[in-house]
Amino acid sequence: MIGAPAVLYVASGFTVGFLVGLTGVGGGSLMTPVLVLGFGIHPAAAVGTDLLFAAATKSVGTAMHGLVRTVRWRITARLALGSVPAAALTLLALSRIDMHGPHVERLISVTLGLALILSAVSLLLRRHVVARVGAWTSLTPTRVRRLTVLTGAVVGALVSVSSVGAGALGMTALVLLYPREPVQRLVGADIAHAVPLTLLAGIGHWLLGDVRWPLFGLLLAGSVPGVLLGSLLAARVPDRVLRPLLAAVLVLAGLRMAMAVLE
Repeated sequence: MIGAPAVLYVASGFTVGFLVGLTGVGGGSLMTPVLVLGFGIHPAAAVGTDLLFAAATKSVGTAMHGLVRTVRWRITARLALGSVPAAALTLLALSRIDMHGPHVERLISVTLGLALILSAVSLLLRRHVVARVGAWTSLTPTRVRRLTVLTGAVVGALVSVSSVGAGALGMTALVLLYPREPVQRLVGADIAHAVPLTLLAGIGHWLLGDVRWPLFGLLLAGSVPGVLLGSLLAARVPDRVLRPLLAAVLVLAGLRMAMAVLE
């Protein structure tokens, strides 16, 4: 069951897809709060539906990056080595509790709110991080590998609960750990890593009964043309305008999610 006219869901999918194509920020940071705050979807159902939505859209992005060879598959594998087991363990823990109980709804809302605020902060500070990244270049290859796996584990657990974290947070960590890698290849690695992670987490939520398939289809119908249009216009919109605007939206959504718990 969906509670609003279908055209509104398609329009939401288009808008989020457009912003993803324009900015590169993951759809979970935008779509999940839209579903929860805008349409009143239960947080668990919003997370589960959005995870499969993200897996479908990022599969297309991975294919495009793969064709132009802008994916560092070695980094993708390291991230997945941490994120896949962490996601599986998180889903196992979620399966032991009532996903539609008030305590779980509060947990998801708080986690989502914090993840949105952290994503906004990392989005704003990424350039400063890059500028001051020199101290990290002394890390040994072994430590970089271990920290990459750890990053994957943290992102895997966070994404499984809130659907947020694989985009802005993951990319900030990769920029720190791999300062000599071209950013395009890090973006490709991050997008490719998000596919198995969101697919696994999405299937887990589906088995828990937290995916609304009609909603998923409507969102996807809007997001595909949105991503294509946003990608075409990405080079024409100043980053200095988009980055603060998007960060402000994420902070407001995060604060609203956290405040909803207190109401």
